Amino acid sequence: MQQPRRRIRRHRRPIALVGATALVIAAVATASSSLPVGGRASAGSAATSPDSAAGPCRIATTLGVQMSEGMPTPPGYTRSTGEVTALNLMIDFPDAEGTEPAADRFAEFFPQTSEWFRASSYGRLVYRPEAPLKDWLRMPTPFAEYGIERGSPYEPGYRQLVKDIVEAADPHVDFSAYDLVNILVTPNAGPSALDTVLSVTFSGNDEAPTADGVPLSNTSFVYSRQDDGSGSYPQTGYRVLPHENGHVFGLPDLYTMEGGGSVGHWDIMSEDWGANNDLLAWHKWKLGWLDNDQISCASEAGVSEHALEPLAGKGGTKLAFIPLSAESGYAVEVRTEAGNDEAVCRPGVLIYKVSTDIDTGQGPISVADATQDSGGCTRRPNVHAELSDAPFQPGQTFTDRANGVRISVLDKDEDGVYRVRITRP
Repeated sequence: MQQPRRRIRRHRRPIALVGATALVIAAVATASSSLPVGGRASAGSAATSPDSAAGPCRIATTLGVQMSEGMPTPPGYTRSTGEVTALNLMIDFPDAEGTEPAADRFAEFFPQTSEWFRASSYGRLVYRPEAPLKDWLRMPTPFAEYGIERGSPYEPGYRQLVKDIVEAADPHVDFSAYDLVNILVTPNAGPSALDTVLSVTFSGNDEAPTADGVPLSNTSFVYSRQDDGSGSYPQTGYRVLPHENGHVFGLPDLYTMEGGGSVGHWDIMSEDWGANNDLLAWHKWKLGWLDNDQISCASEAGVSEHALEPLAGKGGTKLAFIPLSAESGYAVEVRTEAGNDEAVCRPGVLIYKVSTDIDTGQGPISVADATQDSGGCTRRPNVHAELSDAPFQPGQTFTDRANGVRISVLDKDEDGVYRVRITRP
């Protein structure tokens, strides 16, 4: 893949195939927003203030790393709390005319996407989608002539496409009124998502076209349909958009070139096909959806105990964190079949390592598997089976001998609160 230029950060993503374990890699990228210059705060900035007991667990962003998992999220991304307004433009082409009403394309993603963000953020993010143009916005150039394919760089095809979109929409749309932009492409433009995933988000281009005084430096494109043939598309096909908009808020891709084997179905930034799933607690803290007082920081040497409530519920302690260095640490949380987590087949304590010095798409987060080589507890399509039973149960212990860390799950009470003992040097 061509190296990113002018601060455009892109990420590869796999596509899950029904009944297959192979993953075909395609292109994806980072964040999308049309923030006015000098505008709103970046993602999660307020809730992740270092001036708290959780401060030592806020491992910092690593400079030079694409979409580092560290805190705080750098400026330039769309804010992830409060009200966010998304501009949605449905486009087609002379050689790929929309075969259905543009409103139907919009309805594939809304209101589901807004509801997903409401549930995941505990109501802290109010995502308001708008589609001021109700019909297809016809591009002046055939789709094939833009040269867009898997892994396409921002130039020259995408740059021309963005200019054409602005020229067609600007007489009718005030771009300065929106926080982010989604381009919903007619599904018959380009290959099926079963063959090649084209959906992509570009971010941070200093030389992006402008409209109504704001740079369109961050733009998400959604192509085809993530329809695996299982009949679940009407319920789950929208999830490509929360994934892409996760980049809008500064979150990296958690899959690797080998697919979803690092995180599995425990975060929508890892797998956005198939059954619904949520974000990890680390990401919710990073986005400002968890407060500092909901984080139990195990930064001191010795033994400590932590009571963790299920992530899906509002309020309570949601994350225990053990910093290992300035760039890494272990996160501990409780996942259950509730909220956005419909695919959870083994509720329990999820343990994973966070590394801020690893690029997006290279494995910045790695889930520890409590039942290695078990084959998992689910047979649902497009869910990484091996990690589906990763959570630890009472009586089980995770050990990192190299760092001298032990995480033991002691018990679970009648309210579903798990007690965890952490031992560290």
